[in-house]
Amino acid sequence: MSSISTKTGDGGQTSLAGGTRVSKSSLRVESYGTVDELNSAMGFARSICNDNDEEIAKQTKLIQQELFKVGAALATPPESRKGESPVTPEMVEALTDKVHQLETMEGILSDWSVSGEHSAGAAYDVARTICRRAERCIVRLIESGEAVEPNVLAYLNRLSDLLWLFSRKLEASAGASSSLRTMNAKGGSRWSKAW
Repeated sequence: MSSISTKTGDGGQTSLAGGTRVSKSSLRVESYGTVDELNSAMGFARSICNDNDEEIAKQTKLIQQELFKVGAALATPPESRKGESPVTPEMVEALTDKVHQLETMEGILSDWSVSGEHSAGAAYDVARTICRRAERCIVRLIESGEAVEPNVLAYLNRLSDLLWLFSRKLEASAGASSSLRTMNAKGGSRWSKAW
């Protein structure tokens, strides 16, 4: 029986898809590692969301499965790629459709929010901030001259919007308000919905 402990990473290197050895501090490893962290955070959010909103929990699980494709796209260097990208425009469009659907729901906050008014909502906010960090990692990877599948960045950008809306929907369903403007007793025009 083989062991999960291969010891091949003891010197600070790891293998990308295709076998290329790189430092564990490389931007590519940081990028797909952050997507893995995002997936785990979404798993935690889903685990405490199930009793609050089965539809969000179901959508979250499907997105978690797709995040393995995002990770695979990032873990595969250009020279090892074979065939089509695992992250398709249709995947991005599906997230866009969900964003538009949730935006039209009655009671969804269209203001800055203070996380923590609802536990499952707060868990989705944590996932959103990790998603934004993954985006920043990938932008640094691209700016360093590395090739990245074009749909990867768009997918994560859309996902961060959706995670923000999941959190707000959970709060609205629970009757919780996270509006910063309301907490500060300030009026004014509509503020940005997501960071």
